[in-house]
Amino acid sequence: MCYCARVPAISTPRVVVATHGHCFDGLCSAVMFTRLYRHIFPGDNAVFGYHGAGYGPGQNGVEPKILAGDVNAILDFRFSADPKLTWYFDHHVSAFSTPQDRAVYEREAAEGEARGQRRMYHDGAYTSATKLIADVGREHFGLDVAPSSELIHWADMIDSAAFPDAKMAVDRADPELQLMTVIEQLGDDAFLAKMVPRLIDRPLSEVARSEDLAEAYVPLGKAHVGFVRLVERRAKLVGVVVVVDLSDQAIEVAGKFVTYALFPQSTYSVMITRSQSKCKICVGYNPWSPSPRKHNIAAICERYGGGGHPVVGAISLAADRVEEARALTRSIAEELNT
Repeated sequence: MCYCARVPAISTPRVVVATHGHCFDGLCSAVMFTRLYRHIFPGDNAVFGYHGAGYGPGQNGVEPKILAGDVNAILDFRFSADPKLTWYFDHHVSAFSTPQDRAVYEREAAEGEARGQRRMYHDGAYTSATKLIADVGREHFGLDVAPSSELIHWADMIDSAAFPDAKMAVDRADPELQLMTVIEQLGDDAFLAKMVPRLIDRPLSEVARSEDLAEAYVPLGKAHVGFVRLVERRAKLVGVVVVVDLSDQAIEVAGKFVTYALFPQSTYSVMITRSQSKCKICVGYNPWSPSPRKHNIAAICERYGGGGHPVVGAISLAADRVEEARALTRSIAEELNT
């Protein structure tokens, strides 16, 4: 089914795109949505503004004041029942904070479907929001996604941890994975505003090999090596769970998958880190584990105000709640061992 495009009443609308900040999939989702919007409304001269939404202590979604455009989109992030929301794309199973939010989404999606102008899409089976937007754009709006094929491939591989092995993810030798690192550390609103147009106009492989991004990666790469060495010293295998407590020092660069490279036979990992702003507990299933996953990690994290996917999730607490975070880490590790 190809949905009709109703041209916005405003000739030069301001389009606010709130996407998952400091996230490769979040950035790529913004690129795909911008391409989709321009495809549907090629003559409206829209002006785009990008906001990187984040999860942290007390944060439960995009603040209503952010949705101040003539058109407002939320991508790769929790749903908002705010009536100003125009477009929505997400693949997190924890996308809805309350049953009421889910009911609003289902009503909006159904009513849009009936009018032939659906603008709300959630599918927890998708491995990335970028791929969801690309597939919806192609199937329902006739978008040619071929120019973004590299972008879709890497976003989907990174967000679903579909690397051939943990070593590739940890070593980060590929420029695309180095770009991922830069995004995770520097991907604020200003960064999104610069990077989205670049990734629309140029292939990902070319952008990832740009001199400015290579320079930005150098100090982050050194910090990543230091983080890997720290995890090597601190990680402990407790049953089938790798437990890592790094909360005794402030860490701003924290990588993924290191525990699985160290303990390839492990099934899960639970890691606690502390930055200047928060304590973060990262919980994951080893995608290369010889053992099947028996727990829904998103459901576990949701109990404590976090969320994610069945295979990976996170919980954020205030930076001064270290002891509480440590106790929670131990509790989750015990649960994953059952």
